[in-house]
Amino acid sequence: MRSKRIKSALTGPTRFTLPLLYGCVLSGCVQLGPDFTSPTEPWVDGWSSQSISAVTDHQPQAANVQWWSAFDDPLLDRLISEADAHNSSLRIAGLSILESRARLGIAQAGRLPQARIASADAFYIDRNQSGGSNPQDSHFAQYSAGVDVGWELDFWGRYSRAIESSNAAYFAAQANYQDLLVLLRAQVATNYFALRTAEARLRIARDNAERQKRSYEITERLFKSGNSAELDLQQAKSQYLGTLSSIPDFEAQVASTRNALAVLIGRPPSDLPELAEQTGLIPLVDSAAINEVPANLLLRRPDIRAAQWQVAAQSALVGVAETDLYPSLTLLGTIGWSASSLSAASDSLTLGAGPSLSWNIFDQGLLRNNVRVQDARLQQLIVAYRDSVRQAAREADDAATGLIKSLERERILHDAAAAAERSLELATAQYREGYSDFQRVLDAQRALASQQDSYLLSRSAAVSNLISLYKSLGGGWQNQQPLIDDATREQMSQRTDWGDLLDESSPTSNKAQAND
Repeated sequence: MRSKRIKSALTGPTRFTLPLLYGCVLSGCVQLGPDFTSPTEPWVDGWSSQSISAVTDHQPQAANVQWWSAFDDPLLDRLISEADAHNSSLRIAGLSILESRARLGIAQAGRLPQARIASADAFYIDRNQSGGSNPQDSHFAQYSAGVDVGWELDFWGRYSRAIESSNAAYFAAQANYQDLLVLLRAQVATNYFALRTAEARLRIARDNAERQKRSYEITERLFKSGNSAELDLQQAKSQYLGTLSSIPDFEAQVASTRNALAVLIGRPPSDLPELAEQTGLIPLVDSAAINEVPANLLLRRPDIRAAQWQVAAQSALVGVAETDLYPSLTLLGTIGWSASSLSAASDSLTLGAGPSLSWNIFDQGLLRNNVRVQDARLQQLIVAYRDSVRQAAREADDAATGLIKSLERERILHDAAAAAERSLELATAQYREGYSDFQRVLDAQRALASQQDSYLLSRSAAVSNLISLYKSLGGGWQNQQPLIDDATREQMSQRTDWGDLLDESSPTSNKAQAND
C-alpha cells in the first residue's frame, strides 16, 4: 500500500492570528479617514424666489415629471421618447454606469482571500538500460502542484473605504445619467421650438417679401407710365430686395436646427418628414407646474446629487490614503502536493500558514503628503458642490425672471404688431387715393416686418425661459428605459461575460435616488 506523508508548517503565532482574525471580522476593524457628511448650505432651507413664485402654477401631480406635456404637442412627446431611446450621449452615460458597477465589483473583491496556483508540474521518465549484470528498463511519472493563499485583513479599513468610494462613484454615475437626461430633454424641446420659430420667421419674411414685391411692381409701372418718381421705384426695390435677402438666412437656420434635432434623437441629418405636420406653431405657456419648494427641487437636481456623491467618493479616498501610514497584516497559506508512480515512493502533502506584517516606515513623507493631496481634493469638491447649489439657484431665478419679462414683452409686441399691420393698411389706402406719398407705405411695411419678427422672438424667448426653468429645477430626469438597448446588450454579451449586470434597469426608476 502506498503511504502518505503530511508535513505541517503551522507555527505557534498562528494560534494568535485566528482570534485576531475573528475579532476583526466581527468588529469590522478600524476605518481610518473622515466619515462622509453631506455638505450643507445654511441659506438653502430658507431660500425662496419671488420670480419663481410668480410663475408657479401649483399642481396636484408630481412636479417636473413630464413638463413638456404642458405644451400639448404630441409630436414633441414623440421626439423626446425617441431621444430617450436612441441618443448617443445618453447611451454612453448608461455604459458609464455599467463601468462604475464593474469597478465596484473590483473594490468588493479586494476584501476576499486571493488564491493562485503557484506551480503545477507533471513529467514522465522512460529510462532504457542495457548491459551489465542486471540490465532493466525503468518507467515512472512524477506530479506536483502548489497553491498559495493570501488574505490581507482590512484592519484599517482600506478595502471598506475603497468599496465606499466605488459605491459613491457608482451612484454619481447614475446621477450623471439622470442629469444628461434632463439636459437632453431640454435640448430637444429647445431645438424643436427654435425650429418652429425659424419656420415662423421664414414664413413672415416670405409674406413681407411678397407684399413688398407687389409694391415694387406697382411703383415700377407708375414710373414707366410717368406717374411716379424714380425715387419711389428705387426705395421700393431696395426694401423688397433687403427683405428677400433675409430669406436664405432663415432657410439656413431651419436646416441647421432641423439637423441638430435629428442628431439629438439619434438620426442622421435629415428633413424629419413628420415635422411637416405642423410648421411655425409656437405655444405660449405662462406658468410652470411646480408643487414643491424650489429649494427642495434644487437639492434634488441630478447634477447636485452627482456633486454630492463625488464628495462622498473622495471622502472615502482620504481614508484609503491614511491606511498606507500603518502596517498591513496578511494571512498567508500554501498547500503543496507531490506524487510519483514509483511503487516505493509516497505521496507528500505540505500545508503552511502564518501571518505577514508589512509597514512602509521609510516613506512616511510621501504617504502623508498623499493624504494631504486627497484631503485637498475633497475640500475642492466640497467648495464646488456649494457653488453648484448657488449656481442652480441663480439659473432658476434667472429663468423665472426671464419668463416674466418675456411674457410682458410678448403682450406689448402683440399689440405693436397689430398696430403696424393696421398702419400699413391705412398708408396703402391713402397712397392709392393720393393723400400721402409712397414713403409712408415703405415706412409702414418696414415697421410691420420688424414688429412681426420681434413678436415671434418674444414668444420664442418665453418658451425658452420656461424650458430653462424646468431644467434648472431638475425637471424630467425620470425614465423607465433600460440602460442599454437590446442590440448593444447582445453585442456586449457575445464579447464578454457580464453576468446579470446588463439587465440592470434604468437608475431613474429607483425612487430612492430622488431623496439622496
